[in-house]
Amino acid sequence: MRSIEGLATADLVDAMGQFHRHRCHILDLVSPTPGRVLFGPAVTISYFPSCSAALDPERYNFAKLFYEAVGDEPEAKVVVLASNGYADSSMGGGTKLSRLQVHGCAGVITDGRLRDFDELARYDFAAYCSGEATKWGGDEVTPFQANVPVVLSGVGVMPGQYVFADSSGAVVIPDGQVDDVLAGARAVKDEDAGFREQIATERLGALPGKRDQGER
Repeated sequence: MRSIEGLATADLVDAMGQFHRHRCHILDLVSPTPGRVLFGPAVTISYFPSCSAALDPERYNFAKLFYEAVGDEPEAKVVVLASNGYADSSMGGGTKLSRLQVHGCAGVITDGRLRDFDELARYDFAAYCSGEATKWGGDEVTPFQANVPVVLSGVGVMPGQYVFADSSGAVVIPDGQVDDVLAGARAVKDEDAGFREQIATERLGALPGKRDQGER
């Protein structure tokens, strides 16, 4: 099992920058349990504007799309819910998302809202979203496709890629590079610790002429 102990989103974003130039980080997320870290391989559900005439609710609903997304091995998966522009709509609440608890998912992340923060906080999984909702969102959006590439706040997420989220934000990591990125993040932390030790010994009037470009 991959260890993420002691790592933060910023460490992973720095490490990702060693491999890629594309945007991989998501900001301005909130959580009912902000101290809880989310990490695991992504399964995706893409939402679409609701229309019962075009999208039969018997087929396009959270239960069916959830089980289609997680497959036979739901444990430790991160369920990614793409709002597709409906950032103020609820993508789910305590009742729908209890399926993640029952099946041992790592958690849920969405660029839309979630309901029932008090209830979600009692579950074991981590949840990150754009904010808490009070209104049911099913009259605005409905689950539409499972395990397709999605975009979350401008960041592409493909099924199988790894998602890490904490109180500062989230980062999406290609599955084939996750071990290298985790190792790179630990190297970043070690390097920063070295910079802090160096700073602790600096004296006024004897500072280096040029600021170290590696400091973060």
